[in-house]
Amino acid sequence: MKNWFTLDQIDADTRIISEYRHWEETHCYLLEGSKRCLLIDTGLGICNISEEVKKLTDKPVAAVATHIHWDHIGGHKYYPDFYAHEAELNWLNGEFPLTMDTIRGMVIDRCDLPEGYDASTYKFFQGMPTRILQDGDTINLGGRMITALHTPGHSPGHLCFWEPQRGYLFTGDLIYKDMLFAYYPSTDPQAYLVSLEKIAVLPVKKVFPAHHSLDIQPEILIRMRDAFRQLKVNGNLHHGSGTFDYGDWAIWL
Repeated sequence: MKNWFTLDQIDADTRIISEYRHWEETHCYLLEGSKRCLLIDTGLGICNISEEVKKLTDKPVAAVATHIHWDHIGGHKYYPDFYAHEAELNWLNGEFPLTMDTIRGMVIDRCDLPEGYDASTYKFFQGMPTRILQDGDTINLGGRMITALHTPGHSPGHLCFWEPQRGYLFTGDLIYKDMLFAYYPSTDPQAYLVSLEKIAVLPVKKVFPAHHSLDIQPEILIRMRDAFRQLKVNGNLHHGSGTFDYGDWAIWL
């Protein structure tokens, strides 16, 4: 039987757990320290990501969401110890702005579902985090320090995770190759630019996005920031201005 998850290794204690059988091709990242692990995003929740994680580590695992969208928190149900940004706590408590029918439609759209999976049972994870993150907060894994950076734009409480010692930047939905989304009412194109300004100045060595191609270089941070700057100059950095294609990425405003 074809596996739902695809595993890749970044280094001895950093791994990628991907869901290529769904059109969003979500990537989750397992960061292992000497004391514990951090799982950045938990995918769609269609299959049990914790079973994959248990094969990779026996240390305690805390989950963290780059943001509270269904394709990033589906596996949170397996992790009672999880963190989230304060700006999206209401989405974890019944106030997400889309209906379950809409979410289920997006989950099954262009998806090679596991045999026998009943999409009508799909639920949007709800719960209260064990830790509420703010900009600049650090997560100590034992020998590894991860910094949470508040980077709104795609969503109000979006976080990127920065590991200065290795130069790793986990960008969530702020940056990836393919179509970026900033047209929903809960998105903020102006804040998106501010967030790009913030991360473009970091000494990033490797970029790890939440979706699609993993062949992505730090120079894209500068290209995206510059493109957003130009959109602002041209008066297009607002909802309803359309889609703008830059070759290996695009933005829908």
